[in-house]
Amino acid sequence: MSADTLHDQETHHFQAEISQLLDIVINSLYTHREVFIRELVSNAADASEKFRHEALTNKELGEGDAALEIRIDVDKEAGTFTITDSGIGMSRDELSENLGTIAHSGTKAFLQKIKEAANQDVSLIGQFGVGFYSAFMVAKKVTVETRSFHADSQGWVWESEGTGQYTISQKDDLARGTRIHIELKDDATEYAEDSRIKDAIRRYSNFVPIPISVNGEKVNTVQAIWTRNRSDITEEEYTEFYKFVANAWDEPMFRLHFNADAPLAIRALLYVPKENPEHLGLGKMQPGVDLYCRKVMIEKHPENLLPEWMRFVRGVIDSDDLPLNISRETLQDSALIRKLSKVITGRFIKHLAEQAKNNEEEFSKFYDTFGNFIKEGATQDFAHRDDLANLLRFESSALEAGKKTSLLDYVGRMKAEQKDIYFMNGPSRETIEAGPYVEAFREREIEVLYTFDQIDDYVFMQLGEYQEKKLVSADRGDIELSDIDAKEGEELSSEDSEALCGWLKETLGDRVGSVRVSKRLVSNPAIAVTGGMMSSAMQRLMMSVGKDETFDGKTMTLEINPRHSLIHRLNALRNDNKDFANELSEQLYDNALLAAGLFVDPRAMVDRLNKLLTKAAGG
Repeated sequence: MSADTLHDQETHHFQAEISQLLDIVINSLYTHREVFIRELVSNAADASEKFRHEALTNKELGEGDAALEIRIDVDKEAGTFTITDSGIGMSRDELSENLGTIAHSGTKAFLQKIKEAANQDVSLIGQFGVGFYSAFMVAKKVTVETRSFHADSQGWVWESEGTGQYTISQKDDLARGTRIHIELKDDATEYAEDSRIKDAIRRYSNFVPIPISVNGEKVNTVQAIWTRNRSDITEEEYTEFYKFVANAWDEPMFRLHFNADAPLAIRALLYVPKENPEHLGLGKMQPGVDLYCRKVMIEKHPENLLPEWMRFVRGVIDSDDLPLNISRETLQDSALIRKLSKVITGRFIKHLAEQAKNNEEEFSKFYDTFGNFIKEGATQDFAHRDDLANLLRFESSALEAGKKTSLLDYVGRMKAEQKDIYFMNGPSRETIEAGPYVEAFREREIEVLYTFDQIDDYVFMQLGEYQEKKLVSADRGDIELSDIDAKEGEELSSEDSEALCGWLKETLGDRVGSVRVSKRLVSNPAIAVTGGMMSSAMQRLMMSVGKDETFDGKTMTLEINPRHSLIHRLNALRNDNKDFANELSEQLYDNALLAAGLFVDPRAMVDRLNKLLTKAAGG
């Protein structure tokens, strides 16, 4: 600036605590120095929006002598950073008040709040002055030129090196708005490189509604379409925004665009991708939703914004109601964040439910890709557990292979006398239906849900019940089913059955908890059932994750079919050929464990089978 345009320079001292405050702002408050760019852009955007509002209410203003824009100019050789806006500007008194004090408070209590900002629930956003002082993280000297939008306003210059005092001078021929010129420190010259500035703007301020240019090139070219009416946005715009925000190349599977005014002011645009990287073994996905406040990024992919099970979702959430800490880097009011999370999560689940109802085929594709996330949510997200349970889908004995049903539809098909919802886990539908556990339900025409992932039993155990119907594994030992007429085979007498059960328990010893006559078996000679609430699938899961590396047979019950020919033969052999009967009993139990998926060591069984085969062959 030329000296002959400055008049009546005045020197002023900052408030007594300014040195301490500047030390906090420069050295402690912000995690990354680059946020000074965001703070200055945000202040420039606020000033521009204030002028836009004034122009709407005061028609005499119009656009004045400059269109609304934010210009950033950097000079690598000179080591300078300059940001200029054509906003509302400041008068002499406003300049002194806004830049001579910190957030209108110089008290020690205020300084203490700043020190504790990272851990305190204080709302300090919007108190002008603090964001501006972030410039001193990188500045040797800061010069502010400004002129208020009021008619006949005078231009003013504010200068400081941040060492305890500042000067204010009058200056002629300034345009409306504010220009901040920073002479960069020697260790901050990276902020005189336009590529560095462009990157920071795209990261933090890409959706600021005022055009931003860096050395004459417009940077914020992507629109904040989440703020627009849905009817005004084309499918191409939605897809392009998804590609931008998700760093994707394809189209999304679903999207949810909604606004809410209560209990919080929320604008959200969420997408469901087509692919699930976790299915490909690429590791756990990270959160993919950005948090904004008035189109300014507050945090990229915050971990505590949405429940962990929603980590596959991509998009943006914008809320005007967020209280933030002084640096805008850490969310402060955890209760409010929980409320925001609850609203967004509930609305997203509702959207999925609508898709399931109105577009069954597309929802089926979604569930095949992201169903494990829904299961995860059903076990962890207690606030939305019931709604997530409605989204669960499984194959069923009542439906053709490949078709899935909901728990709600299962309940709708239940017989009047049926009290529980039954399910059975196995590696495939064919394996489950060929096994001994579902035949009792098939004979009684009771529907059974088929689950193919070990985690499914854990999900059902965590849910416990659905619509007051208990979720029960078909291999549980405490299931009570109605009696059915024997279709074939003479039944052992109660005396022989009791004696055989006692002999089997004595022969098998600690390998089995108990032996009893089965009321469920039809064509199989025996089954192994679990005690208590744990299914065999849960037992397998515990073993696979190392919670229970060894199988304890004491938790199992062996049930025998008193009508089966093998059981009749075994009953005779226990008296006629004890050694052969012992081998058969061991093999009978191992077969039952094998059907339950709980057989651990095959070596002894293979040796025994070879002996039995030799005897069967007459050897």
